Amino acid sequence: MSVAPGLMISAPASGTGKTTLMLGLLRAYRDAGLTVQAFKSGPDYIDPAFHHAASGRPSYNLDTWSMDAPLLNGLSARAQGADLVLAEGSMGLFDGVPHNGRTGTGASADMAQRNGWPVVLVIDVSGQAQSAAATALGFRSLRPDMPFAGVVLNRVASPRHERLIRDGMQAAGITVFGSLPRNKSTEMPERHLGLVQALEHEGIDTLLDDAAQFVRDNVDLDALRAAAGSVVSADAAPMPTVVPPGQRIALAQDAAFSFVYPHIMEGWRAAGAEILPFSPLADQAPDASADVVWLPGGYPELHAGTIAAAKTYLSGLRDFAQTKPVHGECGGYMAMGQALIDKDGVRHEMAGLLGLVTSYQKRKMHLGYRMATLPNGQKLRGHEFHYSSILEQPDAPLADVTDANGQAVPETGSQRGHASGTFFHLIAAETA
Repeated sequence: MSVAPGLMISAPASGTGKTTLMLGLLRAYRDAGLTVQAFKSGPDYIDPAFHHAASGRPSYNLDTWSMDAPLLNGLSARAQGADLVLAEGSMGLFDGVPHNGRTGTGASADMAQRNGWPVVLVIDVSGQAQSAAATALGFRSLRPDMPFAGVVLNRVASPRHERLIRDGMQAAGITVFGSLPRNKSTEMPERHLGLVQALEHEGIDTLLDDAAQFVRDNVDLDALRAAAGSVVSADAAPMPTVVPPGQRIALAQDAAFSFVYPHIMEGWRAAGAEILPFSPLADQAPDASADVVWLPGGYPELHAGTIAAAKTYLSGLRDFAQTKPVHGECGGYMAMGQALIDKDGVRHEMAGLLGLVTSYQKRKMHLGYRMATLPNGQKLRGHEFHYSSILEQPDAPLADVTDANGQAVPETGSQRGHASGTFFHLIAAETA
């Protein structure tokens, strides 16, 4: 049995408007009575929360570099029972890491070709007219075996501008599914890691409704749906087992700690683990009966003063770490450290379970895939993306870590006693 037909919503580059189109499509098709399954190609952990808000269904990351075939198949099979799949690409369509002979590149084109989802290319046509057809033609032709549906034009200046672009597309044999005029009111608010989180956006339903109406007014939804396709089969595609870090997991969950991949959470629960949420920002201590505390990534730098003043949380976390494991990822790792210095240069004392001191006063981007080899030989694949500068990291390294090119990444994690942390977000354990 095949799963629902799908489309890959991609673009030549970041910042072209594919997220606005994706969210508008999800809400518009949902409003029309369709069950739509969303995916995110690549390791971005913010977009899936917006997808969930727009579609009413959990959205999952699909990544050909960090996930093996069984995991990709199991996640793709989440579309079983849906009427339509919409997958949002990351960066440009072909952007990824070099082939290494063992994994995919992580590019959206990999997923489109693998799952048979025709590409819908969102093109920012600002400052050009017929020349936009050359861009579309190049993207369609670069990988001939990749399915390609057509384009949606974005930031169109006027009806005359649109006519000129459509003339060029027609001459090149490129299907145009829609033309979006310039519209600041439907653009998503951003910060340095991308979109402001869905849970922080007070007017998210209004924004999504506006995006849906914008898309309905300017995109041929019937033609777009008719262009969908798939080679994915739901047969014999169970999710691989995800080994949880404990039977009872105390999980920090609030605006400062929210970056957990949906498939990780579902995998823990499927393995029988119980999730015990708590909020450091509400000064809640982790459940003392838990087997492990997990502090996800997020934006602790925006809430550093509140975290530093949360006495119940900090004392509970410190007591827990005396006898049982505490692990943090990225922002959670920073919150486990000695101190976090915000963008204004103010030092905030953190939990002190590790000696890590990080600063946002002078930002330094850390970005890319990570392969971590633990002392027992287990290999973990993940992704790192943050702007903190590491001032002190005195504790023993947690693992040997390399990037996608096999180059050592020395500043990505440490451990002391029962406390451990990484700057990378775990995506999957390597199985072979």
